Amino acid sequence: MVEIKTPEQIAKMRAAGLVVAAMHQACAAAAVPGATTKDLDEIAAKVLADHGAKPNFLGYGGFPGNICTSVNDVVVHGIPDRETVLREGDVISIDAGAIVDGWHADAAITAFVGSGHKAELHELSRVTEESMWAGIAAVRKGNRLVDISAAIEGYIRRQPRPAAGKYGIVEDYGGHGIGSQMHMDPHLLNYVDRRRGRGPKLVPGFCIAIEPMVSLGTPRTHVLADEWTVKTDDGSWSSHWEHSVALTEDGPLVLTAPDGGREKLAAYGITAAPDPLD
Repeated sequence: MVEIKTPEQIAKMRAAGLVVAAMHQACAAAAVPGATTKDLDEIAAKVLADHGAKPNFLGYGGFPGNICTSVNDVVVHGIPDRETVLREGDVISIDAGAIVDGWHADAAITAFVGSGHKAELHELSRVTEESMWAGIAAVRKGNRLVDISAAIEGYIRRQPRPAAGKYGIVEDYGGHGIGSQMHMDPHLLNYVDRRRGRGPKLVPGFCIAIEPMVSLGTPRTHVLADEWTVKTDDGSWSSHWEHSVALTEDGPLVLTAPDGGREKLAAYGITAAPDPLD
């Protein structure tokens, strides 16, 4: 069952989304050479506390962190710890979530540690982020879930191939419904699988976390012995971007973007829904 939210519930999710945006801003600024991923987790915990919000990652299925910190060839679900020290040239995905009044928001960014990164890494992050926005632009009344998947995959496939040969769209992980829980129906693939059909119709009150994960090599991954950390099978580096999005009567609202998605959606000729907290 897909949970349809009221405008009042979407407003609470927007409040949670702004906390997530603040977590990302603080953690990205602190992702410098010499910092540990545990340092970032502690910064995220302080942001949550300062805003009176709760973490939705901590304790979820036993996960021990407030955020996921996934470095280089770690695609997703990296556990923050004291042993992982960030180095010049690293790439890190920071996946964060928050709960406000029982309502969830979830988003991820890819950040660059230091400088001197290869151009293909910047392009990988750009392609991943822009494919997410292509998917967000497909969140409109009358579309179906598969239209989001098609927009994400289509954007990635249209890009010039990297030196490795092609971008690997990670197969085993994708987006998800979000609202009174962090992970809800429906599951959103970042590519089209025609065996799954078209999926549910998008209607006002539909909320979805859109999160492409793309590597410079294989789409295949494996989970480490800690039962959380997901790495690419071939050791290729990856990028992960995510936003939580609500479809309202007035169009899409990007719950975890500081401006609600206005600037990026305008490039698609789409007017973002008014911010319920303004």
